[in-house]
Amino acid sequence: MLVRWLSLVESWRTIVIMKIALLIVVVYFFYCEGAIVVATTDDGIVNNRPIIGVLSQEQSFYLHTKFPEENYTSYIAAGYVKDVESSGARVVPIMIGKDRSYYRSLMEKLNGVLFPGGATYFNQSNGYADAGEHIMAIAKEMNDAGDYFPLFGTCLGFELFIILESGRGYPENRIRCYSYDNLPLNFTKDFRDSKMFKNAPKDIIYLLNHENVTVNAHQFCIVDENLKSHNLTKDWRVTSHSDDYYGVEFIASIEHTRYPFYGVQFHPEKSSFEWKLNKHYPSTAEAIKSNRYFMDFFVNECRKSAHSFRNAAEENQYLIYNHMPHFTGVLGSAYHQCYLFEPRGTVNKSV
Repeated sequence: MLVRWLSLVESWRTIVIMKIALLIVVVYFFYCEGAIVVATTDDGIVNNRPIIGVLSQEQSFYLHTKFPEENYTSYIAAGYVKDVESSGARVVPIMIGKDRSYYRSLMEKLNGVLFPGGATYFNQSNGYADAGEHIMAIAKEMNDAGDYFPLFGTCLGFELFIILESGRGYPENRIRCYSYDNLPLNFTKDFRDSKMFKNAPKDIIYLLNHENVTVNAHQFCIVDENLKSHNLTKDWRVTSHSDDYYGVEFIASIEHTRYPFYGVQFHPEKSSFEWKLNKHYPSTAEAIKSNRYFMDFFVNECRKSAHSFRNAAEENQYLIYNHMPHFTGVLGSAYHQCYLFEPRGTVNKSV
């Protein structure tokens, strides 16, 4: 009996030691190696350290001439980076002119991608549009596989969504539209059924609907007919419109009915981070509060993605902090600050 009892004690001791060893390994993996521990909440949040990719685009010929020796050929306006950071996320710049494997590898580490506004052509090879096409296709594959991955398009980025969905043929599925005003949003009757506005506070909705707080700066736009002509009305839900100089009713906000893809024709980032005097961007407390809602919403969507870098050291290699923003506003640029990259593509001679 004594021998049997001693044998049981030794077995129990072995099991306890093995469990302790396993616990040490788990703790080492999750903490010493820099991995992120996440837990799902009722809202689907799994990640409170989101990292969002911001897509670069072709540099303007004008700004390129200001740095002839550096040969900067692509850029990201710093306002988008600051907007993301203000909502509690970090940024990784995404370069243009790469093959699909580059975008897939990076997106497996990121929690979402922002397509910023700007001024570039969609028919330039290895540029903004080609990169956007890779990213959108990969994001669809991820979401179809149950891997939540959101996208957000601002102005040019939103237009690119619809043109890619239309087959990217010629002529492009958008129309000429001139709006450089601060405007309210005319919400659709069912806008509260949308993911973007379902839980928006009443005071935010009131400001967006009654005040001139959304910044418009575009010469193209998407109208309802662009969706109807290419059978996109089932895939994309329109949530608001605005009117241009000539009374053209353009789509101001939209979202995909299946994927977590969201777009706005206006610029939520400009109220807080762009300061060119002749642009008259609304920088009242009300304008900043209402525009803040959009990136807060998107970053919260990105928190539903569990993607992560292998460790903090790998994160640091990719983050935007490795690049220095330039004070481009003083050089005559429409952007107060820009991150400039080279050599990543061709210069856009149209702007």
